[in-house]
Amino acid sequence: MQRICVFPGSFDPITKGHVDIIQRSIALFDKMVIGVGINSNKQPMFSAEQRVGWIQEAFKNDARIEVSAYEGLTVNFCKKIGARFILRGVRYVSDFEYEKAIADMNRMLEPGLETVFLTSSPEFSTVSSTLVRDVIRNNGKVDMFIPEVVKW
Repeated sequence: MQRICVFPGSFDPITKGHVDIIQRSIALFDKMVIGVGINSNKQPMFSAEQRVGWIQEAFKNDARIEVSAYEGLTVNFCKKIGARFILRGVRYVSDFEYEKAIADMNRMLEPGLETVFLTSSPEFSTVSSTLVRDVIRNNGKVDMFIPEVVKW
């Protein structure tokens, strides 16, 4: 059975921290689907199409990585594509507490689904899409936080 993993997130925009987590974890799985979540309650800075395109471009040379936008529960997306694993990056202890609650809920909803946590590399522990968007809104320089493919 193929080990398929979903790495869900808004990726608004994808950061070097996300890229680091993906690159360090891909060896654990046969296939990774980066799931760009569409949440109707949130107003993203960048369209789902832009976000999917950037991620596809960033990983175009790795056939193990696919990108797909999805709506609704991550567990339902996992079932739809046959994924048995969810990957989550963790920067701080507070991230872990929040992510563990989600992982526990997901496991109750879908008992065969496991969440794998990977801690961020130290140089990316302060990088978040939220902070990057704030820097962008205020015309700051974000090159050090985002992959080259992210352009608007």
